[in-house]
Amino acid sequence: MLDATFTSVFGTSESLVGAVSTGGFLVCCLFSVVLGAACAAIYMFRHNYSKNFVVTLALLPLIVQMVITLVNGNLGAGIAVMGVFNLVRFRSIPGSAKDIGSVFLAMAIGLATGMGFLVLACVFTVVVGVVNLLFVLTPFGKPREPGKTLRITIPEDLEYDGVFDEVLDRYAAEAELTEVTTTNMGSLFQLTYQLRLRQPGLEKAMIDELRCLNGNLKISLGMTPAGRETL
Repeated sequence: MLDATFTSVFGTSESLVGAVSTGGFLVCCLFSVVLGAACAAIYMFRHNYSKNFVVTLALLPLIVQMVITLVNGNLGAGIAVMGVFNLVRFRSIPGSAKDIGSVFLAMAIGLATGMGFLVLACVFTVVVGVVNLLFVLTPFGKPREPGKTLRITIPEDLEYDGVFDEVLDRYAAEAELTEVTTTNMGSLFQLTYQLRLRQPGLEKAMIDELRCLNGNLKISLGMTPAGRETL
């Protein structure tokens, strides 16, 4: 049973081109379409997506399968295809880490179906789908309490060095002064801190104590912009 997983429907790799029949090719195309749709479904699970990318992802295994079926066992065709693909220039913006991972998944499925390893392609897709489901639904990789940006406005005559440290130490697990700027034509200073609260729900209590130290001037607390997820 396990040996059948690693057996191609086209026979050995040496006889692959000659062994491809119309029925076998259409069966591989059917598997590519179904597994491509499964790959797209894995990508869409709890993830923001566009229809164009999802459709492309679903079609990618079928396209890769066709290329691999033609190239395998034919050195000249392989060199020709490589030259054609070298002419392609992808001008779209870089995708996120999940976008790139999903493209690699679709290409791996196409490689397997293109060489006739249909059972292996199915098993691989199921394994990736189950592992993806587990990782998404469990706390695996979940960041700690998200970082926040705190901006405190103070009068120009206030010596700010260490004034707010005691309050921040009690409410924040991490706090770092990252920027000091002047505002209101130099009559005020604005201190920018990057911090991580010890637990949710402490924002109001912390701001109330900070207001007593900065003369009740403006204080803002918001989420730190997240960086783009790239590989």
